Amino acid sequence: MAEPTLSTAEPEPRRRATPQDLRALTHPLSWRILRLCLERSQTNQQLAQRLGVSPATLLRRVRALTDAGFLTVEPPRQGEHGAWERPYRATGVTWRLDLGTDADQLTAQIDLAIVDAHRAELVESGSTPSRHTRRAILHLDAEARAELDQRIDALLDEFESRSTPDGTPISVLWNAIEQRNAP
Repeated sequence: MAEPTLSTAEPEPRRRATPQDLRALTHPLSWRILRLCLERSQTNQQLAQRLGVSPATLLRRVRALTDAGFLTVEPPRQGEHGAWERPYRATGVTWRLDLGTDADQLTAQIDLAIVDAHRAELVESGSTPSRHTRRAILHLDAEARAELDQRIDALLDEFESRSTPDGTPISVLWNAIEQRNAP
């Protein structure tokens, strides 16, 4: 059996998030919408039912994501009851988005929104034999920390490029924070 080939192409550079981008991503629903619309296009009604929120609440998030370019509107289609509906599809822009490391309020809200969205996915998945969880406390100097972040980014980029439509969707959350109260 041949060894898999690793991509040697440089990933496209990260784009620095704008204030509009940051505001669109401050709610856990935004991240759940993006994940659901990445796999297949979804209507506002489908998303609201799937996520257990009112269509009006969801529409506010969808509009913010669309205005920021994170969702795109696909051509209208006829639903199962004959009504015309507007499906949305995730653009994947957040994959190469640099959210920044500023200690401002929006960045902190986004960090919590991502964790909350991931937590909802953990709860929703129930017990599954293919879950892998790892937590560690590391003591690294600035150079080693930068290397760790770069290697994690490269690893996730590599596996993202190996994604296949028939593969199993896997939610991955990487978050490394400096412990301020460390001895």
